[in-house]
Amino acid sequence: MFNRNRHLNNCPVHPGPVLYWMNRDQRAADNWALLTAQQEAIHSGQPLLVVFCLQEAFLGARPEHFSFMLEGLLETARTLSDLNISFIVRRGHPSCELLAVAEKVHAGLIVTDFSPLRLPRQWRKELAVAAQEAGLAVWETDAHNIIPCWLVSDKLEFAARTIRPKIQRQLPAWLTDLPVLARHPINLSQELLHDVSAQTGRSVIQQALADLEHQTAPDGRRQMLPPSGPAAAKLRLSHFIADSLKDFDRRNDPNLPVSSRLSPYLHFGQVSAQRVALSVHAAAQTNPELAPPAASFLEELIVRRELADNYCFYHPDYDNWQGFPAWARQTLERHRTDPRTYRYRDEQLENGQTHDPLWNTAQLELRDTGQMPGYLRMYWAKKLLEWCATPEQAQQFAIALNDGLAIDGRDPNGYVGIAWSIGGVHDRPWGERPVFGTIRTLTYDGCRRKFSVDAYIRKESDRRDG
Repeated sequence: MFNRNRHLNNCPVHPGPVLYWMNRDQRAADNWALLTAQQEAIHSGQPLLVVFCLQEAFLGARPEHFSFMLEGLLETARTLSDLNISFIVRRGHPSCELLAVAEKVHAGLIVTDFSPLRLPRQWRKELAVAAQEAGLAVWETDAHNIIPCWLVSDKLEFAARTIRPKIQRQLPAWLTDLPVLARHPINLSQELLHDVSAQTGRSVIQQALADLEHQTAPDGRRQMLPPSGPAAAKLRLSHFIADSLKDFDRRNDPNLPVSSRLSPYLHFGQVSAQRVALSVHAAAQTNPELAPPAASFLEELIVRRELADNYCFYHPDYDNWQGFPAWARQTLERHRTDPRTYRYRDEQLENGQTHDPLWNTAQLELRDTGQMPGYLRMYWAKKLLEWCATPEQAQQFAIALNDGLAIDGRDPNGYVGIAWSIGGVHDRPWGERPVFGTIRTLTYDGCRRKFSVDAYIRKESDRRDG
């Protein structure tokens, strides 16, 4: 056993096929949840079945985001087929669809992914309760984090400085190489497979992709996204290590191509954070000059990502005002009625039509490409606090834009980044200022001191004109 599991109900494992409900981690390789399911299936001499439940219009995601996800799933389906692992896609409510499949194949266990977010947690809870009544065991495996979220800490952490020692202490035991997924030795009968899915998983995905071709985003624009899938993620990781890692400490300059650009692949689980960490660590061991930038990258990949999951897992209000720390709510409350020099309508903000050329450029990059440089995400969110009528409105509008436009939206990192920028989560009080109170500010002039704002604006203008 890999010790990354939690039992979601009290049922024992019974003889029967093992189902893996794939959702957050959409890959075959380096997937602890799938490895756990296969280990249990092989141990009991049973078939292994992977099920994906297709949800429409998830938290306002654009059609392009669904296409990105589906194209990656298509690659994963082919890999699973090569390994003699059945893969089916169902449309509908997850708990209903999974139980229907489990009953037809007489499953003995369901294994699923971990996510700290509200809706996936509700789905897992509903499945566990319904499966309990049916006498079916449900396990949850954290294949997204290097250290399982509930084992890193058993409480809400105050900041990176409080979770970092806990991660550093445990990391050597968890940052190990991953087993290779084996060709599964036991077949699911074609009769049973047909009973649970008249179409193959690949056929359902291909039909869904065809349907998306006729859809457009609410603003009528289609984003130009990177290539999707585990193979593209692996290639992107290789290019990052070879070409950009050495300069990663300069990542706050959006004019330099030094960011990893792995966030879409990590978000959709097309690449394992553990595999990324192992690859970067190995590169730094081979070339000692890479050690400092590798340490900076691993801080973001491990400490900051696991801190975001910790916040969303232990704080039910991760996406609203009540999630802000008391000091932040108090200071924002004191400055609630401060005059706002600039106020904009929603459509002006969505279309980058403010007085601030840097903010406009960042917003248009997000709108057009689904991505935005990390440093500018903080500036972008803090300006919304300055321009919106209330902190609550600023947070909700930032979440709506990020969830709807960012390819890596609808993610703990996004909710926590916005909460940090607007509500002081994982931060501390700074000097008192209008509107912000003691929330940390980030100004246009401050950005000019960090990088060439004019060069970034020209670069993005050339992209739009091209």
